[in-house]
Amino acid sequence: MPQPAHSLDPRHPATSPHDLYMTKPPWDIDRPQAAFTSLAAAGNLQGRVLDAGCGTGEHALLAAGLGCDAVGVDLSADALDTAQRKARERGLVARFVRHDACALPELGEQFDTVLDSGLFHIFTGTDRTRYTDSLHAVIRPGGGYFLLGFSDAETRQWGPHRLSRDEITAAFATGWQIDAIEPSVIEINGDPGSVAAWLVALTRK
Repeated sequence: MPQPAHSLDPRHPATSPHDLYMTKPPWDIDRPQAAFTSLAAAGNLQGRVLDAGCGTGEHALLAAGLGCDAVGVDLSADALDTAQRKARERGLVARFVRHDACALPELGEQFDTVLDSGLFHIFTGTDRTRYTDSLHAVIRPGGGYFLLGFSDAETRQWGPHRLSRDEITAAFATGWQIDAIEPSVIEINGDPGSVAAWLVALTRK
């Protein structure tokens, strides 16, 4: 698999959101991540659902298929066009908005569940704080946030920043209840097929 480090980070200085989808990116697998499919099967996708950094919309569409009011946000217009086409083809109702996930309060909406597949792990420093603050502002108290991000158990030398358990705990130390941090995988297209990840479940206090 070619090194996808820049394409896994839409804030990389050499990469625009448009560039990410000029060719099929590694994480665009044409189906929801198995980790989130399992969450859905367990009844964890409830109420109004936001897919943060939705890409081509698989997780928003997963929620829409369960009857949830689903919204996806992303900076890539190309990805959002694909998401809207998928919704039409599948006969599903979901709304896709070009918007910065670090400025979610500007949407003027509240959500019961937020799904994040491969977004949190691109942020460091003040950007990470902006993102977690943004999430906290739009998730209703008692609502859930589910994060799937690169893990420091991944040893291959490409991709975005690898998250440690301690980093995750520190990022959500205030205003959140950490319900679970479990080893998981992010499925990708092409070899090796998946990378080590953390699946994190949090409740907004």
